[in-house]
Amino acid sequence: MAQQEQNAAQSASVQTAARLRTPERMQVHMVMQCVNDLVPASHQVRTVVAFVATLDLSAFFEPIKARIGHAGRDATHPMVLVCLWMYACIRGIGSARELARRCDPIEGNASFRFICGGVTVNHRMLSDFRVDHADALDKLFTQIVALMVNKGLVKVRRISQDGTRVRASAGAGSFSREETLEKLLEEAAKHVAELRKQLDDPELSAGMSARKKAAKERAAKEKQERLEQAIAELPELKKKQEAAAKNAGNGKCGQKIRDKEPRVSTTDPDVRVMKMANGGFNPAVNVQLATDTESRAIVGVEVSSEGSDSANLSEPMRKQVEERTGLKVQQHLLDGGYLKLDDIEQAHAQGVELFMPPKPARTPGTRGKELEPKPGDSAAIAAWKKRMSSEEGRHIYKERASTSETVNADLRTHRGLTPLVVRSLPKARCVALWCAMAYNVMHFATKLLC
Repeated sequence: MAQQEQNAAQSASVQTAARLRTPERMQVHMVMQCVNDLVPASHQVRTVVAFVATLDLSAFFEPIKARIGHAGRDATHPMVLVCLWMYACIRGIGSARELARRCDPIEGNASFRFICGGVTVNHRMLSDFRVDHADALDKLFTQIVALMVNKGLVKVRRISQDGTRVRASAGAGSFSREETLEKLLEEAAKHVAELRKQLDDPELSAGMSARKKAAKERAAKEKQERLEQAIAELPELKKKQEAAAKNAGNGKCGQKIRDKEPRVSTTDPDVRVMKMANGGFNPAVNVQLATDTESRAIVGVEVSSEGSDSANLSEPMRKQVEERTGLKVQQHLLDGGYLKLDDIEQAHAQGVELFMPPKPARTPGTRGKELEPKPGDSAAIAAWKKRMSSEEGRHIYKERASTSETVNADLRTHRGLTPLVVRSLPKARCVALWCAMAYNVMHFATKLLC
């Protein structure tokens, strides 16, 4: 004890002798700061803001209820919100809460505060804006692609398409069979009726605010609607199951498919269990991207609940690209999973050359001979086989991996195409569109502003 007192005395003596700077937290500082000075002149965020200012955002103004001459709070300018989400995706931010933290006037990031310019935002506003303007987002993406076409950056003579499976917000335990779904729907309908009766009774709902009443009723109705949608998905799943069983034949494999009852998620009826890149199976959506092989720009985006790429996804994507760009696709590069003879015939009739490898033969003796001509081959199949067996065709097909694979990896790793926190395919498509636009803006905004 005496030794400790001696050490404390020596420490106090040393501190008294030293000259130190100590914090004074009650001191008032007058700080004169301009938002424009937060980021340097060459910062990337200035390019994003300048580019968005050149776009036509009129489609985002239509739902705004705050109008001159009418009472109500002013709405946040759509240009601010578009810039925020565009720059957030460029920085790999896919969470509305994280974006709101970056925009905090005191603790936020300088680049995001520069975009806000003193306008305050919260995570609810940001989350709603990201997924509530599907048509406006689609038009904005088309507008950006059209600008790249007009500048000669994109030609879409040859496009590459591939899908990437993105983890959905639904849990594996949320999938139920038809019998369970009907039981849950009956319980949900009963709960909605009881809740409405409780909320209408002044005594039972005493002390509950109108906002809380509305939230409770909305949550109960949304649950009932999701269950109704889940049951509505069952006939289509049964039809696909029958087709898969028919293709598998009458053996054990076909019987196994027939015995398996279709299941739908009660959390998000749109998603399906898919095989992921890591070999596991999770609820997910299939994000399809079409890329111009010359410029590596994303020119088409679609989101599907189909786990297989062979589910008639190539022709609609080709049509979408042509509508967005106004140009004709001449060559279409696809993974082997897309292979369907009907698609080859259809593309040939449209004057489009498909480049995709054949599926491996089932019998070992015929493997490696899939591209050999056969007497019954149509003109389209014969042309495809000749194309894919040639040295030039193999060289062209190599561009698929160097474009689609790298673009998919870029969006998943750097542009916020992470496991989804939104539900339903339309909302997932909005997220995919934001990520695709961010990719295009990051790579081409400087050239488009010239």
